[in-house]
Amino acid sequence: MYRFLIVLEKANGNYSAYSPDLAGCIATGATREEAEKNMHEAIEMHIRGLLEDKLPIPESHSFAEYVAVP
Repeated sequence: MYRFLIVLEKANGNYSAYSPDLAGCIATGATREEAEKNMHEAIEMHIRGLLEDKLPIPESHSFAEYVAVP
């Protein structure tokens, strides 16, 4: 099993998603839930392609943290 951080962003009229650890692996959706689902599928396809091409699966080095500022 692989775990990758994804970042979801609200855009103009839709949502976009990407993973900092998987260059070029992106997805969009009309809703946040749809973008998240599409990103999950995009990551599965990305990993499958890497495995078929006998390329290494990148290690996940990214993390996220919220910062509270008064």
